[in-house]
Amino acid sequence: MNQTPIHSTTILGVRLGRKVAMGGDGQVTMGEMQLKSKAVKVRAFSGEKVLGGFAGAVADALTLFEKFEAKLEEYSQNLQRAAVELAKEWRTDKYLRELDAFLALMDARNSYILSGSGDVIDPEDNVISIGSGSGYAMAAARAFIKAGEKDPKVVVKSALEITADICIYSNDQLTILELK
Repeated sequence: MNQTPIHSTTILGVRLGRKVAMGGDGQVTMGEMQLKSKAVKVRAFSGEKVLGGFAGAVADALTLFEKFEAKLEEYSQNLQRAAVELAKEWRTDKYLRELDAFLALMDARNSYILSGSGDVIDPEDNVISIGSGSGYAMAAARAFIKAGEKDPKVVVKSALEITADICIYSNDQLTILELK
């Protein structure tokens, strides 16, 4: 069966020092049609000590968020261990490996991008991004940081606004969370 690809998001996370913010746009698109403009694709875990965002199929991503939350509890809120264990299960489980999504996860010290092929990517810098507009968002965020912006929430908001102006699969209906 040939399905129309669903393009649905830009997620961006930024860490500056111990401050962390993550945000996402609200657009969900199928083919050339916008299906929803105010979807929420970021959330806090572990008493707001971990932030997560998703790109891809919503039901699949929500299933993975549930699994991730269970792994965080199982491994005493250790983001690195929870991320690695989720990626292993996602890659090897007969049902989970069919899920179509990417996860972006951050705490005060770590950032990871997870995929169903077993990837656990630890970015080289303090910016993490997934989704259709991720390249635009990452470039804009890095430019704001290089220009001296010190507030990660400002960087995320500004970079996602620029992305919404450029990427047809992203909009300016933003959800932005910060670590507490």
